[in-house]
Amino acid sequence: MVNKNNENIVVSGKRKSSVASATIIKGTGKVTINKRPHTLLSEIRKLLIEEPLKIAKETLGELKFDIKVNVRGGGQESRIEASRLAIARALVEASKSKKLEEAFTNYDRNLLIADTRRKEPCKPGISKARSKRQSSYR
Repeated sequence: MVNKNNENIVVSGKRKSSVASATIIKGTGKVTINKRPHTLLSEIRKLLIEEPLKIAKETLGELKFDIKVNVRGGGQESRIEASRLAIARALVEASKSKKLEEAFTNYDRNLLIADTRRKEPCKPGISKARSKRQSSYR
C-alpha cells in the first residue's frame, strides 16, 4: 500500500497470531518497534531484526530509510518473526529491486513469504493435540 504522496509505504507481516505493520519512510536508518528502538531488544532478537537490514545493505549499499513497526498479538518470538517479515517486505517494496528480493529468498525464504503453520487444536478427551494416555499391556 502506497500513500498518495508516494512517501510512506505500509507493509504487513504475520506469524502465528502476531501481526506486524511496518511503515518505511526516507530517513537516516532508524528502526523502531512499538515506538522503541530495536537496539533495546535482547541480542538474539536484535540480530533477527537486523538480518534483512544487513542483506539489503550488502545488496543495495547505504540504506536511507526509517522503519517504524507496530506489532500486536502472539508471543515474543512470533512478534519478532512478524516484524522481520514486515521489514523485509517493506525494503523490497521501497527499493523495487528484484536483486534484493532474490537475495532475501536465497538467504531465508521466510523473510518474504509468511510461515502459515499454526498450532494444532486439542482433540476431545485428550489433554494435548496428539498425546494420549499411556497404557501398559501387562
